[in-house]
Amino acid sequence: MPALDEYTIVDLSSGIAGAYATKLLADGGATVIKVESPQGDPLRSWSASGAHIEPGTDGALFSFLACSKHSVVVDPQRADDLEVLRALVRSADAVVWSRGSEVAELGEFAPAALADAYGHLTVTAITPFGLDGPWADKPATEFTLQAWSGGVIGLGRGAPDRAPLFVAGQIGEWLAGAYAAAGTTTAASGLVDVSILEAQILCLTYYSVSFNDALGRPFRDRRRLTVPGVASAADGLVALGCGTAQQWFDLCAMVGHDEWIDEGGDLSITEQANIHAEQIYGWVRENRVEDILELSSAFRIPNAPVGNGATVTGFDQFVERGTFVTNPRDGFTQPGPPYRTTPSLLREPQPAPRLGEHTDLYRSRTVQQGRDSAGDATLGLLPRTVQQGRDSAGDTTLGLVSRTPFEGLRVLDMTSFWAGPSCTHMLTLLGAEVIHVESTARPDGTRLIAGVPITEEQWWERSPIFSGLNTNKKSVTLDIRTERGVELLRRLITTCDVVVENYTPRVLDQIGLDFDAVHRLRPDAIVMRMPGFGLDGPWRDKPAFAYVIEDCSGITWLTGHPDQNPVEPYSVGDPNAGVHGLNALLLALAHRRRTGEGVRIEAAMVDAALNVAAEQVIEYSAYGNLLQRQGNRGPTAAPQNLYRTSELDEFGRPDDWVAIAVATDEQWAGLVDALACPAWATDEMTTVDGRRRHHDTIDEHLSAWCADRSGGEIVETLWAAGVPVAKVMQPHRVGDLPQLVHRGFYEEVDHPVNPTARHSTLPMRLASVRSFHHSPAPLLGQHNREVLTGLGLSEDEIAELEEQAVIGSAPAGLTIRTTKTG
Repeated sequence: MPALDEYTIVDLSSGIAGAYATKLLADGGATVIKVESPQGDPLRSWSASGAHIEPGTDGALFSFLACSKHSVVVDPQRADDLEVLRALVRSADAVVWSRGSEVAELGEFAPAALADAYGHLTVTAITPFGLDGPWADKPATEFTLQAWSGGVIGLGRGAPDRAPLFVAGQIGEWLAGAYAAAGTTTAASGLVDVSILEAQILCLTYYSVSFNDALGRPFRDRRRLTVPGVASAADGLVALGCGTAQQWFDLCAMVGHDEWIDEGGDLSITEQANIHAEQIYGWVRENRVEDILELSSAFRIPNAPVGNGATVTGFDQFVERGTFVTNPRDGFTQPGPPYRTTPSLLREPQPAPRLGEHTDLYRSRTVQQGRDSAGDATLGLLPRTVQQGRDSAGDTTLGLVSRTPFEGLRVLDMTSFWAGPSCTHMLTLLGAEVIHVESTARPDGTRLIAGVPITEEQWWERSPIFSGLNTNKKSVTLDIRTERGVELLRRLITTCDVVVENYTPRVLDQIGLDFDAVHRLRPDAIVMRMPGFGLDGPWRDKPAFAYVIEDCSGITWLTGHPDQNPVEPYSVGDPNAGVHGLNALLLALAHRRRTGEGVRIEAAMVDAALNVAAEQVIEYSAYGNLLQRQGNRGPTAAPQNLYRTSELDEFGRPDDWVAIAVATDEQWAGLVDALACPAWATDEMTTVDGRRRHHDTIDEHLSAWCADRSGGEIVETLWAAGVPVAKVMQPHRVGDLPQLVHRGFYEEVDHPVNPTARHSTLPMRLASVRSFHHSPAPLLGQHNREVLTGLGLSEDEIAELEEQAVIGSAPAGLTIRTTKTG
């Protein structure tokens, strides 16, 4: 039975973010009623490639996102239609809202008004900056939000001799949608205020504010290409990467240059790779893609073919696992769900509705209920979850919340690096007790990438990235290479409601702790495994880091200048997997509440990535159009680009930029007025098609205009004219943005080793949560005694474990290779 089959959602959103949020909920079994104005959702006529959509038909992306939903048309000028909408809202569990439709813009159905009028509802609002704050009503697009987020410069994306690059594919919309889905099912009731900007900060930058606060320097202070990254082989493109020092050493050996290995040097592995870039690229050019992939897998170097809308569906891994499915209405190819569960908690996708397909059904129900209940226009019995919530003195809609959403939930966190810890971090920020398992032989990898010399005291505790991902958690060290360590891990599992791991699949199999083994220990446990490519298939044991997930899923393909190879975002793959894992866990928790049963979840990183890159496959399958890189241009706005200002950046380089994106004809008129109606702005440019034809000319003139002005002056002028604009922020400076300060997105966290630093929270505000961070990230093994004593061990037994190095509080022998990755 689908997990959310008793859950009803009214969808008042427009665009990808709300549509994807409600798609995830519909996939989980919820009844999603999409309320549209008579004109229909603009996505019905959308195609990123400009494919012609016949009147009365729907675009393929809409057909994908609207699977299993109902469509009800509400004309805001008709009183009876508004009464139908009121009835829908009264009987729903949640409303998902964004600006963009006539109905959503009605004051009665604004988020705060809905939350006030219908106390049982969860109201999830998705906006660029959040519902309140000094920027709440400022114009913005996906592109300008990425600039504000620090994600355009981000992790040093792009070559320094050209403009920095945004991550294409409307990725921020998809990410915000995933967070909105999780927020909707997490909250008991009240307002869930989702900010797309904050979602981008979490997913396109790497805890840069915390890093700068704690260590007094940015994570990266310049842009440089990732080497090898995406490279040209003898017969096509291939992607290789080094996420750790060991992987860099192995790459040196693979290409025949062991002499490049410099374990004690001051240069980061990124800097070393750039020094030897030409020789590395030369080696790649001499070899075939298939041979490079096979050899790099043997060396345990992260690798992948570079996928796009035309090729990704044919990759062996996805064919064998049945990753792609057929759209149930229009027959094109689309990705399957971003996670798999046993028992199945997902419904088979049903055809997307035609505009207004269910209007008569819901209107007749409203009329009948009005006759039967003396004016109580509901749709029948309240959904059981709502009624239970009303009857149980504040129990949550899905039964997951007491005072904070996950209070009383105990989670065993066997994850490392970014994807897994980001998922469990969201649980602990919302009240769960999370026990993070490491070992002294293999601490969490993010402890080792701060570039802190091992000569410094407690150098392994200095990483702001580990800190950013692990506040509120407890740390236990267990050497699971030993029989005693595995025994203790088994005992710990019996005390936990949820077990999450993201080791390579063979690790748990080797120690006998697969799904079946865990459920024998605790039958009602929810066990989520987060492999890179899945638990089966020919790529099962490939090492997976964010960039190779981006490469093979198509996310990388769209990012970059059209005359160069694609550029890896180097960020999206991990946190995207984390938030999708959270959505899967929420389904499992709802199922367990109802049935008492445990659940097995396989949340492969690549399946989550393929879902947020779905538009490429859909466009190619439905229309035969392969989406291509456009640099900083894109399909949603024209002009859209980065323009250099008159200022130097904070490092004294002529690398200071603004982002401008004109999404409507009205915004173009505002831009022309702000520029004092220059003669070059011809009548032909008043339409989007005309602006696209003359984009080069517009860029030339905007570049000249911006080159004489500071970023602040440009933003002030264009925002006043209603034009989406942004400074291209250094990511370590975004914590000072007035909007983020107002919303409290960053909270100061003390630390026993590092200075106090600002830490990011979640990209949403919930009525039940006043603050997120309650304790600093744990020191290595800090909670060994607390947790092991709770398992019944004596002080003597714990001391013996320390003597045997089964547990500990420092990296074993202090010999871990710690070459910087920055």
